[in-house]
Amino acid sequence: MKLINIALDGPAAAGKSTIAKFVAAKLSMIYVDTGAMYRALTYKYLQQNKTEDFDQLINTSELALTYEEGKGQRVILDHKDVTDYLRENDVTNNVSYVASKEPVRTFAVKKQQELAAKKGIVMDGRDIGTVVLPDADLKVYMIASVEERAIRRQKDNELRGIESTVEQLEQEIAERDHYDMNREISPLKKADDAITLDTTGKDIDTVTNEILKMVDAI
Repeated sequence: MKLINIALDGPAAAGKSTIAKFVAAKLSMIYVDTGAMYRALTYKYLQQNKTEDFDQLINTSELALTYEEGKGQRVILDHKDVTDYLRENDVTNNVSYVASKEPVRTFAVKKQQELAAKKGIVMDGRDIGTVVLPDADLKVYMIASVEERAIRRQKDNELRGIESTVEQLEQEIAERDHYDMNREISPLKKADDAITLDTTGKDIDTVTNEILKMVDAI
């Protein structure tokens, strides 16, 4: 198969990261979790007591992705592996705000485009098909109901030992959707040439196979 880039976009907890990992593994491609980049910078923002000097935050940040056998993608921020901190509630509740800031967006998008330059990448996020990789060979816009996304997030939180309720998560996800879709810089939206894939009620294998069929049709 020729080298291609695949862009998976969609709202929070639509299953993008999970499916992107499976698709990348099936196709022997590299998976890039762009959300982890924004989460790492949000983690630093919180560690610096919510500094509003985003230029300074970016100018003092060194961010890299590494890949470890059995562990997958790891996020290295300022020479420290911060991967295990990135799903904490404080990070989740602030990442949309931090990611909406122009210096943060420009910094991350440049790194993402550098990673995809040689192709062979499966990348997920909220503006991959519209901003980061507008020439991606396949663009998929993944959606799911707020209720199902909240249940998925609750299961993830339980596995990570993070306290939450489905009702709380439904509200947070709905608020995050509204914020992401209405921010001025790189808002969440479907690329004109993206294929919409509703994952509500579908298991991982089903969704993965649907995307693999899309790849075969390229």
